[in-house]
Amino acid sequence: MNARQLAAGEARTYLDAELVEPDVFELAGGIAAVVSMRRPAKATANEDAAAIISAGPGAAVLVVADGCGGMASGEQAARIAIECLTARISAAALAEGASIRGAILDGVEEANRQILDLKTGAGATLAVVQLEAGEARPYHVGDAQILLVGGRGKVKLLTTAHSPVGYAVEAGLLEEHEALDHDERHLVSNYLGSERMHVEVGSARKLSSRDGLLIASDGVLDNLTTEEIIGILKSGAALTAATRITAIASQRMQVAQDGLPHKPDDLTLIVYSQRGVKPPPAAPKETQLALIDELDAGGRT
Repeated sequence: MNARQLAAGEARTYLDAELVEPDVFELAGGIAAVVSMRRPAKATANEDAAAIISAGPGAAVLVVADGCGGMASGEQAARIAIECLTARISAAALAEGASIRGAILDGVEEANRQILDLKTGAGATLAVVQLEAGEARPYHVGDAQILLVGGRGKVKLLTTAHSPVGYAVEAGLLEEHEALDHDERHLVSNYLGSERMHVEVGSARKLSSRDGLLIASDGVLDNLTTEEIIGILKSGAALTAATRITAIASQRMQVAQDGLPHKPDDLTLIVYSQRGVKPPPAAPKETQLALIDELDAGGRT
């Protein structure tokens, strides 16, 4: 695996991408694998977009935007979201004392204003994860999803879609299999391009070395069940998980099978994990002993 590295403030963006093989990055103490592609046989633009942003030593921001397919200019709305967030976060990463959280929220607000200014009815949903100091903090607008799974399959974080169907599932009024087939599954109540847009900011979750984190658009969520995704995230490193999820979703988009979810759509995902990352080499024993002697000497009176 050849993982790329990004300098502080550097970003890699995916706009109208056709990326079947994952791109892999080493950052924030772990590995991030990215996939973004059009739905099968689609000739028009990929309305999903994504970004990997280095936010300084040990910090990064992962972003997935999904242009609303039922609205005009979905691809443009997703592009604006990525560009506004990337610009704000990159600038904050290079400014001493700047808040990455503040940059994320400012970027979302700016994107919402720019999309509204298009006056075309464009919209996009958004999922963002801030990685810093060994923690993951989620931000989301709409029904793009964030899922954090522990090594034994415990769900540490699962965002609720901002939609009537999403709220019904959260309240226990609908089962997941009912929601997958619901006629109003993709009717969102919160999105970029709305005067009533709001950002749901979650609490920071401590990351362990065996956790698997997924940020995904509808192309993933409409073609795999949550239980399937959990099973993949808990048992594989980032590249392995991203490859497996993409393969299953792509196959199901092309061929409908009884009892399995099926809905062709643009697909974008980012999987992050600390699995497979080698810890920094320990200092030689002589160096450690010398440091102990130095500290000891400094403490004498």
